[in-house]
Amino acid sequence: MKQKIYILFFFFGMLLLPQINYAQVDFNKTPDDDLGNNEDAFQELFYEALKQKGIENYDRAAEALQKCIDMDNSVPVLYFELGKSYMKLKNFGEAEDALKKAVDKDPDNEWFLDELYGFYASQNEYDLAIKTVKQLVRFHPDYKEDLASLYVQTKKYDNALEILDALDAEFGVSISRDVMRNRIYEATGRKEDQIENLESRVENNPEKESNYLALIFRYSENNEKEKAFETAKELLKVNPNSQLVHLALYKFYLDDNDAEQAIESMKLVVKSTKIKPESKLKVLKDFVNFVKENPEYESDLVEATALVSDADNSKSVEELGQYYLAKNDKVKALENFEEALKLEPNNFKILQNVMLLYIDLEKFEQAKTISSEALESYPSQPVIYLINGVALNALNQPKDAIEALETGVDYIVEDSKMEADFYKQLSKAYTLLNNTTKAKAFSDKAKQIHPQN
Repeated sequence: MKQKIYILFFFFGMLLLPQINYAQVDFNKTPDDDLGNNEDAFQELFYEALKQKGIENYDRAAEALQKCIDMDNSVPVLYFELGKSYMKLKNFGEAEDALKKAVDKDPDNEWFLDELYGFYASQNEYDLAIKTVKQLVRFHPDYKEDLASLYVQTKKYDNALEILDALDAEFGVSISRDVMRNRIYEATGRKEDQIENLESRVENNPEKESNYLALIFRYSENNEKEKAFETAKELLKVNPNSQLVHLALYKFYLDDNDAEQAIESMKLVVKSTKIKPESKLKVLKDFVNFVKENPEYESDLVEATALVSDADNSKSVEELGQYYLAKNDKVKALENFEEALKLEPNNFKILQNVMLLYIDLEKFEQAKTISSEALESYPSQPVIYLINGVALNALNQPKDAIEALETGVDYIVEDSKMEADFYKQLSKAYTLLNNTTKAKAFSDKAKQIHPQN
């Protein structure tokens, strides 16, 4: 909806109050009527109404305004202010009546019409809102966009598109109108009309990058990949420095088995300053998956990761860690996860990967240190207690291991495998203490809970 235009109605009201003509007055003469008193009373009541409205006493404001109307029912602003007070009091029937009277008395007043239009829109009275906003379009083109929006609400899509086309022709395209236009195309299934509109934009304004990008997206969405690819290449000819186009091009190159071009596009994406981090991360994930199938390009993946800016680097390094983990190269995986943890120290997923890899690579002292520190930040995470217990057992510190394991096991929720792992480590700790009875009891318990463990 159009942003409401607010004015200081104190001065506005003064302009609309009955004008008082001041002439020479004989203050020694006794008044022969009470007109002066009525004028004073009217103004006092109006000022009182504005004061009560200012302190949000809308019932008292309405009462004062009604008294003003009883004294002089020809002043349009009284009904306007009364309608707004009734709106605040949620007395919608009276609010509508008052605003309609204001418009009837001053039908060319934009503020009165705008308030009535806003009232109808707030009450979902779209047909009445349309009728009112049609009277407003002569004041400002924004109202035409409002009218198009109301036509969308009432499913009069052809009427809405007609207005949007006219506004685009006069003022150029806008994001808000495109959002509305896309809603119409989505609701009606007119994908071909949508594509035709974008094609005409490219034709009429071949220098504008956003037109090509929108068309590429819609072609891809409509499974017209060849047209999308050709449009992307056309954009690259028109604008060789375009960075955003490579978000589409790298996929097309991959589908076309052009690995060299795909990698070049990926590198341009990840080092771009115009592309959002989440988009870069998606490209890196695709890059990782590509290199899994084509390991000869691993050096390009490492280079692409290094190209990412510091702000985005933790996610990219994490992705590289996941890649090496999938390859079972735990040493390189750990290197990347450690780097990612430096950049994002509060990321629990990365922290867990680092701790587990310390255990797998038998770096038990590091595992003990990092898990002990982690428990200060995550005191209810059972996996940290388990890692801490494993490290302590490996370092021949069974008493400390038992303390950690017995504390952590209470935090397990419906995870029989983890619970069995705890009991296995408790069995190992008691074995180190030569307490064979307890060691066997915990070993049996582990097998009972999770026989395949």
